[in-house]
Amino acid sequence: MSTDPSLLAHQAVASAMAAGAGQAEATVLVSDTFSAEARDDQITKLEQSVGRSLSLRVFVDGRKATLGTTDLSRDGLKALIERCVGAARSVERDPLGGLPEPQPLVASGDLRIEEHDVRARTEEEKLADVLAMEREMRAYDARIDNSNGSRIADAVTTLALVNSLGFEGSYTASSVSLSSSPVARDGEEMRTAHFGSSGRGYARTEAPSRIARVAAQRAVQMCGARKPQTALLPVIFERDIAAVVLGDLFAACSGANVSIENSFLAGRLGERIGSDLVTIVDDGLLPGGMGTQPFDSEGVPARKLPVFEHGVLRNFLFDTYHARKLGAKSTGNAHGGGVGPNNFYLLPGSETLEELIARTPRGILVLDIIGFATEHVTGTWSRGASGFAIENGKLAYPVDGFTIAGNLCGMLGAIDGVANDLIFESPIVSPSLRVAEMTVSGG
Repeated sequence: MSTDPSLLAHQAVASAMAAGAGQAEATVLVSDTFSAEARDDQITKLEQSVGRSLSLRVFVDGRKATLGTTDLSRDGLKALIERCVGAARSVERDPLGGLPEPQPLVASGDLRIEEHDVRARTEEEKLADVLAMEREMRAYDARIDNSNGSRIADAVTTLALVNSLGFEGSYTASSVSLSSSPVARDGEEMRTAHFGSSGRGYARTEAPSRIARVAAQRAVQMCGARKPQTALLPVIFERDIAAVVLGDLFAACSGANVSIENSFLAGRLGERIGSDLVTIVDDGLLPGGMGTQPFDSEGVPARKLPVFEHGVLRNFLFDTYHARKLGAKSTGNAHGGGVGPNNFYLLPGSETLEELIARTPRGILVLDIIGFATEHVTGTWSRGASGFAIENGKLAYPVDGFTIAGNLCGMLGAIDGVANDLIFESPIVSPSLRVAEMTVSGG
Protein backbone atom coordinates (compact mmCIF):
# COMPACT_ATOMS: atom_id res chain seq x y z
CA MET A 1 0.00 0.00 0.00
CA SER A 2 1.08 3.62 -0.54
CA THR A 3 2.93 5.57 2.15
CA ASP A 4 1.39 8.86 0.98
CA PRO A 5 -1.39 9.69 3.51
CA SER A 6 -3.91 10.94 0.94
CA LEU A 7 -3.32 8.08 -1.47
CA LEU A 8 -3.50 5.56 1.36
CA ALA A 9 -6.85 7.01 2.45
CA HIS A 10 -8.14 6.79 -1.15
CA GLN A 11 -7.10 3.16 -1.37
CA ALA A 12 -8.81 2.31 1.92
CA VAL A 13 -12.07 3.95 0.84
CA ALA A 14 -12.02 2.20 -2.54
CA SER A 15 -11.36 -1.16 -0.90
CA ALA A 16 -14.14 -0.63 1.64
CA MET A 17 -16.63 0.18 -1.11
CA ALA A 18 -15.53 -2.92 -3.04
CA ALA A 19 -16.07 -4.98 0.15
CA GLY A 20 -19.72 -3.93 0.37
CA ALA A 21 -19.80 -0.57 2.17
CA GLY A 22 -22.47 1.86 1.00
CA GLN A 23 -20.39 4.80 2.19
CA ALA A 24 -16.84 4.94 3.53
CA GLU A 25 -14.49 7.45 5.10
CA ALA A 26 -10.77 7.03 5.86
CA THR A 27 -8.56 9.24 7.99
CA VAL A 28 -4.79 8.78 7.97
CA LEU A 29 -2.61 10.39 10.65
CA VAL A 30 1.18 10.67 10.59
CA SER A 31 2.48 12.17 13.82
CA ASP A 32 6.06 12.99 14.86
CA THR A 33 6.04 13.52 18.64
CA PHE A 34 8.54 14.42 21.36
CA SER A 35 8.08 14.71 25.11
CA ALA A 36 10.38 14.99 28.11
CA GLU A 37 10.04 15.46 31.86
CA ALA A 38 12.63 16.64 34.37
CA ARG A 39 12.71 16.48 38.15
CA ASP A 40 15.50 18.33 39.93
CA ASP A 41 18.58 17.87 37.70
CA GLN A 42 17.50 14.63 36.02
CA ILE A 43 15.54 13.82 32.88
CA THR A 44 12.99 11.34 34.22
CA LYS A 45 11.02 10.68 31.02
CA LEU A 46 11.96 10.93 27.38
CA GLU A 47 9.76 9.79 24.50
CA GLN A 48 10.12 10.34 20.78
CA SER A 49 8.22 8.56 18.02
CA VAL A 50 6.76 8.74 14.54
CA GLY A 51 3.36 7.08 14.43
CA ARG A 52 1.11 6.26 11.49
CA SER A 53 -2.50 5.18 11.83
CA LEU A 54 -5.65 4.81 9.79
CA SER A 55 -9.25 5.11 10.98
CA LEU A 56 -12.03 3.72 8.80
CA ARG A 57 -15.73 4.54 9.13
CA VAL A 58 -18.23 2.66 6.98
CA PHE A 59 -22.01 2.63 6.55
CA VAL A 60 -23.86 -0.46 5.29
CA ASP A 61 -27.63 -0.07 4.79
CA GLY A 62 -27.82 2.57 7.54
CA ARG A 63 -25.55 0.63 9.89
CA LYS A 64 -22.25 2.16 11.04
CA ALA A 65 -18.93 0.81 12.26
CA THR A 66 -15.60 2.53 12.95
CA LEU A 67 -12.26 0.76 13.42
CA GLY A 68 -8.64 1.86 13.44
CA THR A 69 -5.22 0.32 12.97
CA THR A 70 -1.52 1.09 13.01
CA ASP A 71 -0.80 -1.90 10.78
CA LEU A 72 -0.74 -0.21 7.38
CA SER A 73 0.54 -3.19 5.44
CA ARG A 74 -1.60 -4.54 2.63
CA ASP A 75 -2.68 -7.52 4.74
CA GLY A 76 -3.29 -5.35 7.80
CA LEU A 77 -5.58 -2.97 5.91
CA LYS A 78 -7.40 -5.83 4.19
CA ALA A 79 -8.15 -7.36 7.59
CA LEU A 80 -9.30 -4.01 8.98
CA ILE A 81 -11.68 -3.41 6.08
CA GLU A 82 -13.20 -6.88 6.32
CA ARG A 83 -13.73 -6.51 10.09
CA CYS A 84 -15.18 -3.02 9.77
CA VAL A 85 -17.68 -3.89 7.03
CA GLY A 86 -18.61 -7.09 8.86
CA ALA A 87 -19.14 -5.17 12.11
CA ALA A 88 -21.40 -2.66 10.38
CA ARG A 89 -23.65 -5.44 9.12
CA SER A 90 -24.24 -6.64 12.69
CA VAL A 91 -25.42 -3.40 14.33
CA GLU A 92 -28.81 -1.69 14.37
CA ARG A 93 -29.88 0.55 11.52
CA ASP A 94 -29.95 4.27 12.24
CA PRO A 95 -31.82 6.46 9.75
CA LEU A 96 -29.75 9.46 10.82
CA GLY A 97 -26.43 7.81 10.00
CA GLY A 98 -24.32 8.61 6.97
CA LEU A 99 -21.62 10.92 5.71
CA PRO A 100 -22.21 14.67 5.44
CA GLU A 101 -23.10 16.11 2.08
CA PRO A 102 -19.92 17.40 0.43
CA GLN A 103 -19.25 21.12 0.84
CA PRO A 104 -16.50 23.16 -0.80
CA LEU A 105 -13.68 24.19 1.55
CA VAL A 106 -13.53 27.87 2.41
CA ALA A 107 -10.60 29.79 0.90
CA SER A 108 -9.16 30.96 4.21
CA GLY A 109 -5.57 31.87 3.40
CA ASP A 110 -2.71 30.87 5.69
CA LEU A 111 -4.15 29.42 8.89
CA ARG A 112 -0.68 29.46 10.50
CA ILE A 113 -1.12 26.04 12.09
CA GLU A 114 2.34 24.70 11.17
CA GLU A 115 5.45 26.33 12.59
CA HIS A 116 8.77 25.13 11.22
CA ASP A 117 10.73 25.81 14.42
CA VAL A 118 9.21 22.63 15.87
CA ARG A 119 11.16 20.36 13.54
CA ALA A 120 14.18 22.68 13.59
CA ARG A 121 14.67 22.62 17.36
CA THR A 122 17.12 19.93 18.42
CA GLU A 123 16.57 17.35 21.12
CA GLU A 124 19.49 18.86 23.05
CA GLU A 125 17.83 22.30 23.04
CA LYS A 126 14.53 20.86 24.25
CA LEU A 127 16.18 18.95 27.08
CA ALA A 128 18.12 22.06 28.06
CA ASP A 129 14.83 23.99 28.26
CA VAL A 130 13.11 21.48 30.52
CA LEU A 131 16.13 21.22 32.83
CA ALA A 132 16.38 25.03 32.95
CA MET A 133 12.72 25.31 34.02
CA GLU A 134 13.29 22.86 36.85
CA ARG A 135 16.50 24.62 37.93
CA GLU A 136 15.07 28.16 37.84
CA MET A 137 11.85 27.10 39.56
CA ARG A 138 13.80 25.63 42.49
CA ALA A 139 16.18 28.61 42.68
CA TYR A 140 13.27 31.05 43.08
CA ASP A 141 12.76 30.38 46.79
CA ALA A 142 14.31 28.06 49.36
CA ARG A 143 10.86 26.78 50.29
CA ILE A 144 10.60 25.12 46.87
CA ASP A 145 12.45 21.87 47.55
CA ASN A 146 10.40 19.51 45.42
CA SER A 147 8.30 19.44 42.26
CA ASN A 148 5.81 17.43 40.29
CA GLY A 149 8.10 17.91 37.32
CA SER A 150 8.76 20.28 34.46
CA ARG A 151 7.65 19.14 31.03
CA ILE A 152 8.07 19.89 27.36
CA ALA A 153 6.22 18.29 24.44
CA ASP A 154 5.78 18.94 20.75
CA ALA A 155 4.22 17.29 17.73
CA VAL A 156 3.96 17.71 13.98
CA THR A 157 0.93 15.89 12.58
CA THR A 158 -0.26 15.39 9.02
CA LEU A 159 -3.91 14.43 8.55
CA ALA A 160 -5.51 13.22 5.33
CA LEU A 161 -9.27 12.61 5.04
CA VAL A 162 -11.04 11.00 2.09
CA ASN A 163 -14.63 9.80 1.75
CA SER A 164 -16.73 8.06 -0.87
CA LEU A 165 -18.86 11.14 -1.58
CA GLY A 166 -15.91 12.92 -3.13
CA PHE A 167 -14.33 14.75 -0.23
CA GLU A 168 -10.54 14.89 -0.09
CA GLY A 169 -8.47 17.13 2.16
CA SER A 170 -5.22 17.21 4.10
CA TYR A 171 -3.20 19.53 6.29
CA THR A 172 -0.17 19.55 8.57
CA ALA A 173 -0.25 21.13 12.03
CA SER A 174 2.27 21.57 14.84
CA SER A 175 1.94 22.09 18.58
CA VAL A 176 4.22 22.86 21.52
CA SER A 177 3.61 22.88 25.28
CA LEU A 178 5.85 23.67 28.25
CA SER A 179 4.90 23.54 31.93
CA SER A 180 6.32 23.52 35.42
CA SER A 181 4.78 22.35 38.71
CA PRO A 182 6.69 23.32 41.88
CA VAL A 183 5.97 22.19 45.43
CA ALA A 184 6.70 24.69 48.20
CA ARG A 185 7.08 23.72 51.87
CA ASP A 186 4.76 25.72 54.14
CA GLY A 187 5.40 24.34 57.62
CA GLU A 188 3.60 21.00 57.65
CA GLU A 189 1.72 21.89 54.47
CA MET A 190 2.87 21.45 50.88
CA ARG A 191 1.80 24.11 48.37
CA THR A 192 1.60 22.93 44.77
CA ALA A 193 1.25 25.24 41.79
CA HIS A 194 1.31 24.95 38.02
CA PHE A 195 1.97 27.23 35.09
CA GLY A 196 2.37 26.42 31.42
CA SER A 197 2.29 27.78 27.92
CA SER A 198 1.21 26.29 24.59
CA GLY A 199 1.30 27.36 20.97
CA ARG A 200 1.76 26.19 17.42
CA GLY A 201 5.52 26.71 17.66
CA TYR A 202 8.30 27.50 20.12
CA ALA A 203 8.31 31.17 19.14
CA ARG A 204 4.65 31.41 20.19
CA THR A 205 5.10 30.10 23.73
CA GLU A 206 6.30 31.84 26.88
CA ALA A 207 10.04 31.59 27.57
CA PRO A 208 10.98 28.65 29.82
CA SER A 209 12.44 31.06 32.39
CA ARG A 210 9.16 32.95 32.70
CA ILE A 211 7.16 29.71 32.99
CA ALA A 212 9.43 28.61 35.85
CA ARG A 213 9.23 31.97 37.64
CA VAL A 214 5.45 32.29 37.42
CA ALA A 215 4.93 28.71 38.60
CA ALA A 216 7.31 29.24 41.51
CA GLN A 217 5.72 32.55 42.45
CA ARG A 218 2.28 30.95 42.53
CA ALA A 219 3.47 28.20 44.86
CA VAL A 220 5.22 30.58 47.27
CA GLN A 221 2.31 33.04 47.28
CA MET A 222 0.04 30.33 48.65
CA CYS A 223 2.17 29.83 51.76
CA GLY A 224 0.18 30.80 54.82
CA ALA A 225 -3.16 30.31 53.06
CA ARG A 226 -6.28 30.06 55.18
CA LYS A 227 -9.97 29.46 54.62
CA PRO A 228 -12.12 32.48 53.85
CA GLN A 229 -15.32 33.12 55.75
CA THR A 230 -18.50 31.78 54.16
CA ALA A 231 -20.19 34.60 52.27
CA LEU A 232 -21.80 35.76 49.02
CA LEU A 233 -18.98 37.54 47.20
CA PRO A 234 -17.82 38.69 43.78
CA VAL A 235 -15.52 36.06 42.30
CA ILE A 236 -12.81 36.81 39.74
CA PHE A 237 -11.69 33.81 37.70
CA GLU A 238 -8.13 34.15 36.41
CA ARG A 239 -8.03 33.34 32.69
CA ASP A 240 -6.90 29.70 33.01
CA ILE A 241 -9.71 28.99 35.48
CA ALA A 242 -12.22 31.01 33.44
CA ALA A 243 -11.39 28.64 30.57
CA VAL A 244 -12.47 25.69 32.74
CA VAL A 245 -15.82 27.41 33.34
CA LEU A 246 -16.11 27.99 29.59
CA GLY A 247 -15.38 24.30 29.04
CA ASP A 248 -18.41 23.41 31.14
CA LEU A 249 -20.45 25.90 29.13
CA PHE A 250 -19.25 24.32 25.88
CA ALA A 251 -20.70 20.99 27.04
CA ALA A 252 -24.08 22.71 27.43
CA CYS A 253 -23.75 24.18 23.91
CA SER A 254 -22.86 20.83 22.34
CA GLY A 255 -25.51 19.41 20.05
CA ALA A 256 -24.73 15.95 21.47
CA ASN A 257 -26.03 17.08 24.88
CA VAL A 258 -28.75 19.38 23.57
CA SER A 259 -30.22 16.60 21.42
CA ILE A 260 -30.88 14.45 24.50
CA GLU A 261 -31.86 17.46 26.64
CA ASN A 262 -28.79 17.01 28.84
CA SER A 263 -28.26 20.76 28.82
CA PHE A 264 -29.77 23.71 30.63
CA LEU A 265 -29.66 25.54 27.27
CA ALA A 266 -31.89 23.07 25.39
CA GLY A 267 -34.80 24.84 23.71
CA ARG A 268 -33.49 28.31 24.55
CA LEU A 269 -32.07 29.60 21.26
CA GLY A 270 -32.75 33.32 20.94
CA GLU A 271 -33.04 33.87 24.71
CA ARG A 272 -30.91 36.33 26.66
CA ILE A 273 -29.00 34.22 29.16
CA GLY A 274 -25.76 36.07 29.77
CA SER A 275 -24.93 39.68 30.52
CA ASP A 276 -24.18 42.12 27.73
CA LEU A 277 -20.46 41.29 28.18
CA VAL A 278 -20.99 37.68 27.12
CA THR A 279 -20.08 37.29 23.46
CA ILE A 280 -18.73 33.81 22.76
CA VAL A 281 -17.64 32.46 19.40
CA ASP A 282 -16.36 29.20 18.02
CA ASP A 283 -13.86 29.92 15.25
CA GLY A 284 -12.19 27.10 13.35
CA LEU A 285 -10.42 29.52 11.01
CA LEU A 286 -8.64 31.67 13.59
CA PRO A 287 -5.04 32.05 12.34
CA GLY A 288 -2.67 30.26 14.68
CA GLY A 289 -5.39 28.99 17.04
CA MET A 290 -4.81 25.69 18.79
CA GLY A 291 -8.19 24.46 17.52
CA THR A 292 -7.80 25.86 14.02
CA GLN A 293 -8.23 23.48 11.08
CA PRO A 294 -9.57 23.81 7.54
CA PHE A 295 -12.19 21.08 8.12
CA ASP A 296 -13.49 18.92 10.94
CA SER A 297 -13.12 15.16 11.37
CA GLU A 298 -15.95 14.55 8.87
CA GLY A 299 -14.65 16.94 6.21
CA VAL A 300 -17.15 19.71 6.97
CA PRO A 301 -15.46 23.10 6.40
CA ALA A 302 -14.48 25.05 9.49
CA ARG A 303 -16.10 28.42 10.09
CA LYS A 304 -16.53 31.21 12.59
CA LEU A 305 -19.85 31.00 14.40
CA PRO A 306 -21.37 33.19 17.14
CA VAL A 307 -22.63 31.10 20.05
CA PHE A 308 -23.63 33.98 22.34
CA GLU A 309 -24.01 37.58 21.18
CA HIS A 310 -24.17 40.12 24.03
CA GLY A 311 -25.72 37.47 26.24
CA VAL A 312 -28.19 36.08 23.68
CA LEU A 313 -27.84 32.39 22.77
CA ARG A 314 -27.54 32.24 18.98
CA ASN A 315 -26.27 28.78 18.01
CA PHE A 316 -25.53 25.29 19.22
CA LEU A 317 -22.51 23.37 17.88
CA PHE A 318 -23.00 20.20 15.86
CA ASP A 319 -21.45 17.30 14.08
CA THR A 320 -23.47 15.76 11.23
CA TYR A 321 -25.33 13.12 13.27
CA HIS A 322 -26.61 15.35 16.05
CA ALA A 323 -27.46 18.10 13.59
CA ARG A 324 -29.71 15.68 11.71
CA LYS A 325 -31.28 14.65 15.00
CA LEU A 326 -32.44 18.22 15.58
CA GLY A 327 -33.11 19.15 11.96
CA ALA A 328 -30.07 21.41 11.85
CA LYS A 329 -26.80 21.43 9.89
CA SER A 330 -23.30 20.56 11.00
CA THR A 331 -21.31 23.56 12.23
CA GLY A 332 -17.96 21.87 11.52
CA ASN A 333 -17.51 20.70 15.10
CA ALA A 334 -17.09 16.94 14.58
CA HIS A 335 -14.13 15.72 16.63
CA GLY A 336 -13.19 12.11 17.31
CA GLY A 337 -16.66 10.70 16.82
CA GLY A 338 -18.44 13.42 18.82
CA VAL A 339 -18.84 17.18 19.11
CA GLY A 340 -15.78 19.23 20.08
CA PRO A 341 -14.57 22.82 20.14
CA ASN A 342 -12.52 24.51 17.47
CA ASN A 343 -11.48 27.82 19.08
CA PHE A 344 -14.26 28.43 21.61
CA TYR A 345 -13.68 31.67 23.49
CA LEU A 346 -15.19 34.66 25.26
CA LEU A 347 -14.38 37.97 23.60
CA PRO A 348 -12.01 40.02 25.76
CA GLY A 349 -12.86 43.31 27.41
CA SER A 350 -10.74 46.44 27.82
CA GLU A 351 -9.65 46.15 31.47
CA THR A 352 -6.57 44.49 32.86
CA LEU A 353 -6.90 41.81 35.53
CA GLU A 354 -5.34 44.26 37.96
CA GLU A 355 -8.05 46.80 37.16
CA LEU A 356 -10.75 44.18 37.76
CA ILE A 357 -9.21 43.51 41.16
CA ALA A 358 -8.86 47.22 41.94
CA ARG A 359 -12.59 47.84 41.47
CA THR A 360 -13.57 44.91 43.68
CA PRO A 361 -13.96 46.18 47.28
CA ARG A 362 -14.25 42.65 48.66
CA GLY A 363 -14.12 39.34 46.86
CA ILE A 364 -12.09 36.31 45.81
CA LEU A 365 -9.54 35.85 43.03
CA VAL A 366 -9.55 32.18 41.99
CA LEU A 367 -6.21 30.86 40.72
CA ASP A 368 -6.84 27.12 40.95
CA ILE A 369 -9.76 24.73 41.25
CA ILE A 370 -10.11 21.05 42.08
CA GLY A 371 -12.83 18.45 41.76
CA PHE A 372 -15.68 18.21 39.31
CA ALA A 373 -19.30 19.05 40.06
CA THR A 374 -21.30 20.26 37.07
CA GLU A 375 -24.89 19.22 36.47
CA HIS A 376 -25.56 20.10 32.85
CA VAL A 377 -29.34 19.69 32.93
CA THR A 378 -29.75 22.35 35.61
CA GLY A 379 -26.46 24.22 35.22
CA THR A 380 -25.51 23.66 38.87
CA TRP A 381 -21.77 24.32 39.26
CA SER A 382 -19.32 24.03 42.19
CA ARG A 383 -15.60 23.48 42.69
CA GLY A 384 -13.00 23.42 45.42
CA ALA A 385 -10.75 26.43 44.98
CA SER A 386 -7.69 28.38 46.05
CA GLY A 387 -6.52 31.90 45.35
CA PHE A 388 -6.56 35.27 47.12
CA ALA A 389 -8.98 37.22 49.22
CA ILE A 390 -9.55 40.73 47.86
CA GLU A 391 -10.02 43.59 50.32
CA ASN A 392 -10.29 47.27 49.39
CA GLY A 393 -9.37 46.49 45.80
CA LYS A 394 -6.13 44.72 46.66
CA LEU A 395 -4.96 41.13 47.12
CA ALA A 396 -5.04 40.71 50.90
CA TYR A 397 -3.97 37.13 51.73
CA PRO A 398 -3.97 33.65 50.16
CA VAL A 399 -7.01 31.43 50.66
CA ASP A 400 -7.42 27.69 50.24
CA GLY A 401 -9.73 24.82 51.19
CA PHE A 402 -12.99 26.48 50.22
CA THR A 403 -15.76 25.89 47.70
CA ILE A 404 -17.30 28.25 45.17
CA ALA A 405 -20.78 27.44 43.89
CA GLY A 406 -23.40 28.84 41.61
CA ASN A 407 -25.41 28.07 38.49
CA LEU A 408 -23.93 28.45 35.02
CA CYS A 409 -27.01 30.29 33.81
CA GLY A 410 -26.86 32.69 36.75
CA MET A 411 -23.09 33.04 36.45
CA LEU A 412 -23.37 34.09 32.80
CA GLY A 413 -25.96 36.68 33.70
CA ALA A 414 -23.82 38.00 36.56
CA ILE A 415 -20.60 38.54 34.58
CA ASP A 416 -19.89 42.23 35.17
CA GLY A 417 -16.24 42.45 34.18
CA VAL A 418 -14.10 40.90 31.44
CA ALA A 419 -10.35 41.47 31.21
CA ASN A 420 -8.16 41.93 28.14
CA ASP A 421 -5.74 39.05 28.84
CA LEU A 422 -7.04 36.47 26.34
CA ILE A 423 -4.34 34.15 24.95
CA PHE A 424 -5.11 31.38 22.46
CA GLU A 425 -3.29 28.49 24.14
CA SER A 426 -5.91 25.74 23.76
CA PRO A 427 -9.18 25.09 21.87
CA ILE A 428 -11.17 26.55 24.81
CA VAL A 429 -9.83 29.81 26.23
CA SER A 430 -11.12 32.83 28.08
CA PRO A 431 -9.93 36.14 29.43
CA SER A 432 -10.15 36.66 33.18
CA LEU A 433 -13.69 37.54 34.23
CA ARG A 434 -15.68 38.61 37.27
CA VAL A 435 -18.99 37.16 38.42
CA ALA A 436 -20.84 39.68 40.58
CA GLU A 437 -21.89 37.19 43.24
CA MET A 438 -21.26 33.54 44.08
CA THR A 439 -21.44 31.43 47.21
CA VAL A 440 -18.03 31.08 48.86
CA SER A 441 -18.10 28.32 51.48
CA GLY A 442 -15.11 28.42 53.79
CA GLY A 443 -14.69 28.62 57.54
